[in-house]
Amino acid sequence: MTAPPLPARIPVGYSLGSLATGAFGTVPGLLLLPYLTDTLGVAAAVAGFLVLAPKAWDVLLNPVAGRISDRAGVRRPFLLGGGLALAVLFAAIFAGPFRSGVPAATWVALSFLATATAFAFFQVPYVAMAAELTDDYLERTRLMTWRIAVLAIAILISGAVAPLVVDAAGGGMAGHRWMGLFVAAIIVAGVLGVYLGTAGAPVRMAGESEPSLRAQLRVASANTAFRGLLLCFVVQAAGIGTMLAGVQYFATHVLNEEKIGPTVLFACFVAPALLVMPLWRRVGQRAGKPRGMVLASVLFAASGAAMVTAPVVPPALVYALAALNGVGYAGQQVFGMAMLPDCIAYDAARTGRRQAGVFTGLWTAGETLGLALGPGLYAVVLAAFGYVSSTTGTLAQSATARTGVLLGFTVLPAVLVGGALWFLRGYDLTPTRLAGATKEAAV
Repeated sequence: MTAPPLPARIPVGYSLGSLATGAFGTVPGLLLLPYLTDTLGVAAAVAGFLVLAPKAWDVLLNPVAGRISDRAGVRRPFLLGGGLALAVLFAAIFAGPFRSGVPAATWVALSFLATATAFAFFQVPYVAMAAELTDDYLERTRLMTWRIAVLAIAILISGAVAPLVVDAAGGGMAGHRWMGLFVAAIIVAGVLGVYLGTAGAPVRMAGESEPSLRAQLRVASANTAFRGLLLCFVVQAAGIGTMLAGVQYFATHVLNEEKIGPTVLFACFVAPALLVMPLWRRVGQRAGKPRGMVLASVLFAASGAAMVTAPVVPPALVYALAALNGVGYAGQQVFGMAMLPDCIAYDAARTGRRQAGVFTGLWTAGETLGLALGPGLYAVVLAAFGYVSSTTGTLAQSATARTGVLLGFTVLPAVLVGGALWFLRGYDLTPTRLAGATKEAAV
């Protein structure tokens, strides 16, 4: 029996949480590494570690946050508490009293660690809700289409406007402080939006959880479809994080557009994505979610790799390729997020146990790790190619360093995103199989 469609206010209200996840997922990956290397004067390799380490902490924390919210039996209070803490702590990252050296780097690292902790207690319950708002296979795609559309808006607003805020406020530490407050306001809007927008929403949580976190993790790892999807998404997140970390460097040292280049790239990347959401939804309905995921990933990888020609082609062509890249990214996110609730529903149908939080804890831990690995990988590339850091602003770089900037932004993300599809070869969750699991559980 097909579940009735969700009232329109539920997908819209739920999707508003992506303002918070999109802002936090975008801005640190975009601006934190350049802030460390070109404002605080931290060496590229050290800066990469500082960006990676706090988010790597979430690999351990997110499954715990999922188990806690599973045991609590509710999600929305975590959205409010964790989300408001996230906003305050994010602003603190860029509000340090130290101008350079070890004290400044330590402030950023500790603030980022605290922010990542708060984010875990917001994002894990938020993602878990998607599997509990509806039992319908196609309705989950609708839910994720709304969510990814708002995510694209969040990326556009935070990623494109945040660099402009830095420049408008005079750049340097002062500009970054104002930017931190701007992004914190976006996070608060998303937190209040999802908390109020999902009030009274139907929640279908399964009846019983596994007795221990270790048992829950064992069950999750035994879910073959989930395991393959998770590994694919983590590697692809690393590729996206690598490209995100390189936007400022690519615009400055390859396109020679330090001021406006990052904003134009983001607009080209995100604006088309907003227009193609209905198209990706139809692709999922006709071809299936796994095939849609493959198509979107191939488009992302091909257009990203093609941008390696940026030094010898007109900038307009580079921006057009960035737009195609954004279309592929939109599809990746829609299908990945729509396939995750299917994995959770399949497990719940088989076991009758409530452990969506553990699945989403592992998922968000992996995604967070991947997005953190991206800037770390990009920093390694910068260091290997001889990028020079500074406390006085952007320095002119050698031809070798510019080559590293280019390859890290184009070829490396393409290889990671395209190669990650290998993990999906065994994914086999279809509406028929999900329905069969439900019938078997009922018997």
